[in-house]
Amino acid sequence: MRTLIWSNTFIRAFKRVTRRHPDLRQDIESILRLLVENPFAPQLETHKLKGKLAGSWACSAGYDLHFVKTGKQEDDIFLIEIGTHDEVY
Repeated sequence: MRTLIWSNTFIRAFKRVTRRHPDLRQDIESILRLLVENPFAPQLETHKLKGKLAGSWACSAGYDLHFVKTGKQEDDIFLIEIGTHDEVY
């Protein structure tokens, strides 16, 4: 079973997002559960990143909420960032 590893940056960003939008907390938690079960589920729209974030993956959690993570499908998932498109990239 995969494990989510939260970076300090991700923890701060998660607190910021949930403080601004408390209604998103349950959605984020359900997306994180789905990420553990299947990081390449169609609703996550998981994709590789290029440029300075090459080697990382991003997935979407709704209209303007994105996760950046590292780890292959069978590995533990290291969560790097969460936020809007502009905040994350």
